[in-house]
Amino acid sequence: MGLMGFLDRWADVDTFDGAMEPARKAVQSVPSAVKDVLHGTWLGHSLHPVLVQVPVGSWVSAGILDAIPAMRPAATLLIGTGVAAALPAAATGAADWSEQGTGVRRLGAVHAVLNTAALGLYVGSLAARAKGRGTLGRVLSYAGLGLAGGSAAIGGHMSYAQSSGPSHAATAARALTTDWIDLGPLDDFPEGRPALRTGKGHGADVPLAAVRRGARVDVFIGACSHLSGPLHEGTVEEVRGHACLVCPWHDSAFDLENGQPRRGPAANPQEKLEVRMEAGRVMARLPSHQR
Repeated sequence: MGLMGFLDRWADVDTFDGAMEPARKAVQSVPSAVKDVLHGTWLGHSLHPVLVQVPVGSWVSAGILDAIPAMRPAATLLIGTGVAAALPAAATGAADWSEQGTGVRRLGAVHAVLNTAALGLYVGSLAARAKGRGTLGRVLSYAGLGLAGGSAAIGGHMSYAQSSGPSHAATAARALTTDWIDLGPLDDFPEGRPALRTGKGHGADVPLAAVRRGARVDVFIGACSHLSGPLHEGTVEEVRGHACLVCPWHDSAFDLENGQPRRGPAANPQEKLEVRMEAGRVMARLPSHQR
């Protein structure tokens, strides 16, 4: 069995679910404004993959410089930089992990354990170097690099094979045709709450969520960008001064004006369609930059 097959098997193991739940609840108890910073809601992109570049880059670079005797003081500096940067990276990862599906959380726990062990080895390496035990310091740092590399492979599997990071709305939008879609008469749309409509896709219809506000209708891809929650089952609420479509699964809030996230855990914007009226009927299509 290959590594990916093993990881998929592990995602189905429920042995440690009870032990993970207190940690998940503790992370979710953090104030919403703080979590939105950690999710990257303000950035329009998940913050965790941005921050992890610093410890990973520092530790890989340190591994190279440690092989050159004259460069080992610089390697020590890079290891210290990576240790310091690992803490905010871990905080953003924990925030994202707490809002994921069960299988992703299980692999995320392994990812976190390996990263913690790698961090411990690097801290031990710094301590050994400070005491003049350079050989031990290098052994510990290379062991930490090995663990961090294995953990990074798990993180990649979570992001790509399990789709824990990409925008699910963008994926759904790519399945939609570029033609104008007749969504029906304006009078058939309920006022101030989302309604389910569908658009013709390449092989299957694509769910859409439409919100009427008087004579205006805002239409979005129906799958939430975070984890594909059904936005047509959500609500319309004012969030931080903006009228928003709120996902029923994790309470991500998307601005009705432009689809930008106003509250996490979503960091990616929600794909919005162009709308026009024809003889009292609502017509929608993907904007030109998505076609």
